[in-house]
Amino acid sequence: MSQRAPAIFVGITPGLDFLNSIATPIDTSIDWIDDGEGLLSWLEQAKLVPADALESIRAHALPRELDQVADQARSLREWFRGFVRQHMGRPLATEALAELEPLNRLLARGETFSRIIPRPGGGNRPFQLQTFREWPTPEALLLPIGDALAQLVCTEDFSNVKACEGHPCTLLFADRTRGHARRWCSMALCGNRAKQAAHRHRAKVRRL
Repeated sequence: MSQRAPAIFVGITPGLDFLNSIATPIDTSIDWIDDGEGLLSWLEQAKLVPADALESIRAHALPRELDQVADQARSLREWFRGFVRQHMGRPLATEALAELEPLNRLLARGETFSRIIPRPGGGNRPFQLQTFREWPTPEALLLPIGDALAQLVCTEDFSNVKACEGHPCTLLFADRTRGHARRWCSMALCGNRAKQAAHRHRAKVRRL
C-alpha cells in the first residue's frame, strides 16, 4: 500500500470536504479515495465512521468489495460535484429537489436505531438518546457520506459556497467569514502563493 498524504479538510462542511477528497492543492492531482483502503482512511480522518466499525469492515470485507465501494463513492462525488458547481454562488431553489433524487435513494438505504445512554456529567437528567448506525455490508460506508451531502444541501446557504481562486487549485469551501470575503482554500497554501505572485508582479513593474 502506498503512503498517502493526510487528507485536506478546508471545506468547513463534511459535504464539501468529501468533494475535496480529490484535489489539486499545488500542482499534482491527488485522489484520497482511489481504492478501498483509501476510502477507509479518508472516512477515518473525516470522523464520519466510528473506528471500531472501520476496523470490523477492514477485517471482514474482501479487498475487491472495498474497491467497488470506493468506485461508487467516486461516482457519487462527481455527480454531487456537478450539482454543487451548477448551484453554488446563489441560494438553492426548490426546483433543485428533483436533481437530488439519487441522494434521496441513497439515504433511503440507511439502517439506524436509537439507544438510551448515560449523559456526560449526569445531573438531574442522567440519560440521553443517541442514534446508532448498522454496518451490515461495506456499502454502508456510503451512508454517512450521503448524510454529509444532505446536511450541506439542507443547512448551508449555497450563496456562500465558493471555489478557491488559486490556480490550479480545485478546492471548494463554505465562506462563513464576516462579509463573506474569503477567497482562498487556505492562506498557507493559495493565499500565500497569491501574495508572493503579487509581490513579484509589483517588483517587475518597478523595474520597468
